[in-house]
Amino acid sequence: MSNRQIRHYSAPSASRRRFTAAALAILALSVVGPAARAADAPMDARIPALEPELEAYAAAGMKAFDTPGLAIGIVSGDKLVYAHGFGVRSKAKGGAVGTRTVFQIGSTTKAFLAATLAIAVDRGTLRWDDRVVDLDPEFQLKDPWVTREFRVFDLLAQRSGLPPYANDSLGILGLDEAAMIRSLRHVEPVSSFRSTFAYTNITHMLAGRIVARGEEAADWNAVLRRDLLEPLGMAETSTTAEAIEAAPDHTQGHRWTPDGTVEVPFTPLFPYAFGGAGDMNSTIEDMARWLRLQLRDGSFDGRKIVSPENMAVTRTARVGITDKAFYAMGWVGVLTPNGRVVWHNGGTPSFGAYVGFAPEKDVGVVVLTNAENVGFPDAVGAWVLDRLLDNPRVDHVAAALDSAKARFAESAKAFVRPENPQPALPLAPLAGTYAEPSFGKAVLRQDGDGAVLELQDGGGALQLEPWDGSVFTVRQKPVGRFAAIVENNGPSPSGFAQFQIDTDGTKPLLRLTIENQSYMFRRE
Repeated sequence: MSNRQIRHYSAPSASRRRFTAAALAILALSVVGPAARAADAPMDARIPALEPELEAYAAAGMKAFDTPGLAIGIVSGDKLVYAHGFGVRSKAKGGAVGTRTVFQIGSTTKAFLAATLAIAVDRGTLRWDDRVVDLDPEFQLKDPWVTREFRVFDLLAQRSGLPPYANDSLGILGLDEAAMIRSLRHVEPVSSFRSTFAYTNITHMLAGRIVARGEEAADWNAVLRRDLLEPLGMAETSTTAEAIEAAPDHTQGHRWTPDGTVEVPFTPLFPYAFGGAGDMNSTIEDMARWLRLQLRDGSFDGRKIVSPENMAVTRTARVGITDKAFYAMGWVGVLTPNGRVVWHNGGTPSFGAYVGFAPEKDVGVVVLTNAENVGFPDAVGAWVLDRLLDNPRVDHVAAALDSAKARFAESAKAFVRPENPQPALPLAPLAGTYAEPSFGKAVLRQDGDGAVLELQDGGGALQLEPWDGSVFTVRQKPVGRFAAIVENNGPSPSGFAQFQIDTDGTKPLLRLTIENQSYMFRRE
């Protein structure tokens, strides 16, 4: 769930999740240039021939990004042809990365969610064009017409009209799935329905809830295990922080900065609170089985898991990203000079993943890293497929590093304090109970020169620190289960808060701007 990943925030922590901004740059580089000569050698010969150059390229990229560990697998001919681990599981404790080392895989989980929808359609439990409100009457968006017309195939299509990452901050601050889904009714749309690509996660949580209800399962993770993980033999794949930490061969995550990566702890809130949007942990060997299912259009070891027709639906274009790329359902499709590539990346605060394949060439690649995805795993995956498809040579890793450094520098500018800031607004008169439709009730109390906003739902708290007069910076407080999240996201603030006065001139208002969204808290 990437950028916080595509990943944009109003704060420097924007580089921490989901479908990355760097991914768009990688995508653009993958489609430029004239087509090269089509490869004559069969794929099973091209892959071994590429190994020395691939291993050198991966090692150089790891050094450039200071990525402690990486694992890569290439699948062709219905088998894992190449698999290799590089580096260490932990900067602090070492331990070699192997092909059965467990990583978080972030938003590459979304394609698994799409496949469970396809299986439900195969069974007749769902139809792609079912109205979401008929399946879940609690579903509501700001626009009544969009609420009525939103269909199952829209849930994963990233064209809702909502702002990117709509209300993801609620989950990071501890609100549960039901609260996050309910909060969408308060979000102002930023584009027409089905017209514009905008990456969201909460719509996927709703899709998981709908699948689980239709399949009479406890939750989406139970559906995932029964319908995909067990039939594919993905025994080392899991969906909780406790499971990855209990795995004897697991990696530790690392936050990226231009000065190097920093080891950080696991947190049960992100990505695990986001369900089918990004809660999976897996290995190269398990993910190779997933790629085999994709390359065989829904069959595995001669057994049909998903019908070819409904597997194809998950890869069908839903909204354009560029003139040569589109978003489908948990997958991005792109036309390269020598063939179509279907792919998705994943990013959590301290892990990165890339899964991509060329259906017509019968080849796919998975790249897993134990550092925040600022473009490195995407770059390695795109480079491998370019080389195997005989596309023009592009140094994707160098381009991704330049892009990551530029985004980091740009986001840091948001918190360069004015040279002559105004004295901080006195906060004692503003203390009290506030309410906001998405977050619910919150208590503001003075804390030294600043204040603390304690959220009653979820238990999270925000530290407000003086910035310029009525404007304060906002950072999440490292309390209880939120301590790891704060450490993962680094030292920078995550947004701004500004005190205002209601139009009738009586009650104070607190406008919180975080993750490119604004929330107006009104004192009760």
